[in-house]
Amino acid sequence: METKKILIVEDETDIREAMAEAIIDAGFITLTAKNGQVGLQIALKERPDLILLDLMMPVLNGHETLKKLREDAWGKNAKVIVLTAMDDVTNIATAHQNPIEDYIIKAHTSLEELIKKIRLALI
Repeated sequence: METKKILIVEDETDIREAMAEAIIDAGFITLTAKNGQVGLQIALKERPDLILLDLMMPVLNGHETLKKLREDAWGKNAKVIVLTAMDDVTNIATAHQNPIEDYIIKAHTSLEELIKKIRLALI
């Protein structure tokens, strides 16, 4: 079985590293990006099986990154899970304007739950 590739686009180093470690431990290949612009470049080059995308980031935020990703022929069908600290209705609605697999509020989700949601999204 081919190992699935997960891209984490998250500007907070501690969170990015913790997620990467958990995802590697779960048996996945992990790529990371510290902002949306770098994340978009990596996504279009590497074509990961799933992208974990933070919304609040410098350079290019998650909403802008997702919009640009969906403009690409490969990117329009890429699997994306939105990760955020924001649980307000406006952000949730904006994130769902583009097709996404899931919307995860970081404070309410453990690393174990994150791995479960990743596995579900990859089915």
